[in-house]
Amino acid sequence: MLRNIKLSDSFVLLLIAIPGLLHFLVFKYIPLAGNVIAFQDFNLFQGFLHSKWVGLKHFIYMFQYPEFGIILQNTLRFGLYSIVFGFPAPLVMALLLNEIRLTWFKRAAQTMLYLPHFLSWVIVGGIFVELLSNEGMMNQILQRFGFEPQSFLTEPKYFLGVVIGAGIWKEIGWSMIIYLAAIAGINPNLYEAAMVDGAGRWRRMWSVTLPALMPTIIILLLLRIGHLMDANVEQVLFFLNPLVREVGEVFDTYVYRVGLTGGKYSYTTAIGIFKAVVSVLLVVLLNKLSKKTTGESIY
Repeated sequence: MLRNIKLSDSFVLLLIAIPGLLHFLVFKYIPLAGNVIAFQDFNLFQGFLHSKWVGLKHFIYMFQYPEFGIILQNTLRFGLYSIVFGFPAPLVMALLLNEIRLTWFKRAAQTMLYLPHFLSWVIVGGIFVELLSNEGMMNQILQRFGFEPQSFLTEPKYFLGVVIGAGIWKEIGWSMIIYLAAIAGINPNLYEAAMVDGAGRWRRMWSVTLPALMPTIIILLLLRIGHLMDANVEQVLFFLNPLVREVGEVFDTYVYRVGLTGGKYSYTTAIGIFKAVVSVLLVVLLNKLSKKTTGESIY
């Protein structure tokens, strides 16, 4: 009887897992075969089976491309700024929300914070364009306090701040759900013991909540670093214009512009492989470093 129950449970779990496994198989693993075109002069009409093989031609061209260094620098800067400012934001928000004792206010705040996640970048970008335009609310506030209006959308020095700030506003609420779930799983006895020892709210947060969240923080940070070379194409493209292209052109927007609209599929596939290799190396190295220093790792 027990053996039948275990077999039945395993079968149910397998059925539940099948849609997810099929998703990764069809949309993640099978498309990897298409990376072969990075070593070909790919022709849409000939297909990758009959296109001419050129070896490392596109990789060599990529590193010799005059603007490759600038695009790489922009990509790394965008990724690092996103981690430095975007990664801690949901954690801080979760810690602050955890200290709220009014249940109705806490739930309302959570709902309002993660609602922007469900908005498309067309809507979010439109909101920020209206706020930051020359006659927008931000410039009106600056003028009211005696400052000169600023061209937030056309000045290169503001580009990263605008794009990353919009991304934080859109995703902070959705990302903090993971931390709130982890906080809910902390043993209440730890807080009670800390209160008996005379620890206030700040001390309990620092000595109980953060150490308990450390495994979650490390894992999410490593996963985030794995996407260091990635940028949300919709997010960047919405704010990208010729006046800020020198600081705003990243690999993903370059691949979109040159690969999809320019037809250089093999060349941009080589760029994608380069990004993937760098990302894998970063995750492996930092995972080993994390395992040695903190004891936490993703594998």
